[in-house]
Amino acid sequence: MFEKSRGLSLLGNEHFWPRFIDPFRELGSAISNFFSPSADALDKEDSYEIRLELPGVNEKDVEISIENNSLIIRGEKRTEREEKEKNYYFSERRFGAFERAFRLPEDVHEADIKATFKDGVLTIRIPKTEQKKPVSRKIEIRPN
Repeated sequence: MFEKSRGLSLLGNEHFWPRFIDPFRELGSAISNFFSPSADALDKEDSYEIRLELPGVNEKDVEISIENNSLIIRGEKRTEREEKEKNYYFSERRFGAFERAFRLPEDVHEADIKATFKDGVLTIRIPKTEQKKPVSRKIEIRPN
């Protein structure tokens, strides 16, 4: 059972808990943004295109694969900052793995998927195969 302290209930005070939790919500959002890169997916006439923003990521730290009809992008972000001044020294390092998965449509040519990396943006071009035109025909119903 929770006790009351100085006239405030530790469990039921709606003014205390939202303020207490707010920094953790902001932290969760920051962690999510740090580890999950933003992506755009485009449907072009002859291909699909996926672009991921990966600022500060080296292309050697990114791996792209196809698993169970999904395009998987894995990598690691490494951010380092160092400041040296006359009166102080500051060093900060952040590391974290990320992974994004995109289910591939049926009309892709997996063998011709190509990726480029420029200015912190990973672009993956996924060519479409020729679409089969639906064949229409009449099905006869036979009596038993």
